[in-house]
Amino acid sequence: MVARTRRLAASSLVTILVAASAVVARADDPPPPAIVVNGEATVQATPDRAFVSVSVESRDRNPGEAQRKTATAMAAVRKKLAQTGVKDDQIRTIAYDLQLEFDYDKGHQVPRGYVARDLVEVRLDDVTQVGTVIDAAVGAGATNIGGVRFDLKERAALEREALRRAVADGRARADAAAAGAGVSVASILRIEEQRVFSPPPGPMPMMMRAAAAEAAPPTQIDAGEIELRANVTLTAGLK
Repeated sequence: MVARTRRLAASSLVTILVAASAVVARADDPPPPAIVVNGEATVQATPDRAFVSVSVESRDRNPGEAQRKTATAMAAVRKKLAQTGVKDDQIRTIAYDLQLEFDYDKGHQVPRGYVARDLVEVRLDDVTQVGTVIDAAVGAGATNIGGVRFDLKERAALEREALRRAVADGRARADAAAAGAGVSVASILRIEEQRVFSPPPGPMPMMMRAAAAEAAPPTQIDAGEIELRANVTLTAGLK
């Protein structure tokens, strides 16, 4: 019985050693031939959404009076915007602050008074109305137009289209490279998206003030185009 047990143990040891050898052999096998390429694509689209920053600021030695003046002026701006077709849900407050301003006299701070600022962002789903809205806001008492930002309502769908084209470009590059080497692509082993952050274009600096805009002709704003980019790294197996 003891001899048989030893033979079984020896047999099991041989099996384990053979299996381990097979694993080592597979690990030492050269990887299948593959090629790594980059694919990229760009999608351009005309903006169909715009955001306009409008602010009102007022000054007074009394903080409550500064706030009251700003609230009155912003109410007039909102009323005028409503007359152009802007609804309440298209306006959101970006910032509101009340600060004490100072002058300096011989190195000492001397309180000058309070300034109250109310900054809102107006969303427009008709980009042709940007100039009209700017003129209406300034005419109603807005003291600053911070800028205009354009965007796309279907940005996500267009980003996916750019990604699809980037993958197709990567596959075409892999096919071309493989053909140059006298082989062909067997399959796509891996696709990695290299995230390309395409933020909406930043606000166009305008900083219009009411006094300077009173005699100006109607404001004309051109949307231009927005460019969305996609970049991928594609690994293709060869045969």
